Amino acid sequence: MADGNGQTYDRGMATRRRVLGDAHVDRAEACKTGFDDDFQRFITEGAWGSVWSRPGLTPRERSLVTLALLAAGGHHEEVAMHTRATANTGATPDDLKEVLLHVAVYAGVPVANEAIRVVKQTLEDSGRLEPAAGDGQR
Repeated sequence: MADGNGQTYDRGMATRRRVLGDAHVDRAEACKTGFDDDFQRFITEGAWGSVWSRPGLTPRERSLVTLALLAAGGHHEEVAMHTRATANTGATPDDLKEVLLHVAVYAGVPVANEAIRVVKQTLEDSGRLEPAAGDGQR
């Protein structure tokens, strides 16, 4: 959905940075080559500039929908990336737990089980996972 003057790209890059963080986007941009430059532009304009930038859902809601779809599809690296992004979108670990229960019912226990493993590890790594009540160890 390029608009010819770069507005969609600029809006997408701003949204991408707000959601994923400058460090992540800077790393992705630094790794970009002539081979994937068109793809990076496509996702920045299409996903971030045209969809994530729409006013219809909050960033938190978009995070939850995105994580459910990625988990259902078994896209573990993207699940981890978007789990890290929830620190910027306002989705809580409890929100993620509820989404993954929905994934288990509608997409299957095996994909939800693996997504729970990825999300749990990602939250632990970021210090955002609280130990269970009465659980003195992890």
